Amino acid sequence: MGFSAFHLQMPSGVPVATVALNGARNAGILAAQILGTSDEKVAKKIEGLKKKLETKVAESVKVLNKKGWKSSS
Repeated sequence: MGFSAFHLQMPSGVPVATVALNGARNAGILAAQILGTSDEKVAKKIEGLKKKLETKVAESVKVLNKKGWKSSS
């Protein structure tokens, strides 16, 4: 049985957000973003985290552009 067996069809009116299996960190970020819609303190913290993640990705892109993607494996 592959991962596709976990695919479920939700009825209309039932909001669904999906994250990868073994994607607990992303699920936590998504949950915090949802909570942040009604809690400004949480919203500011998650915004800060996402800015740090954006910086980390930008740095990784620079390295990949300089060295090539094969060097990172």
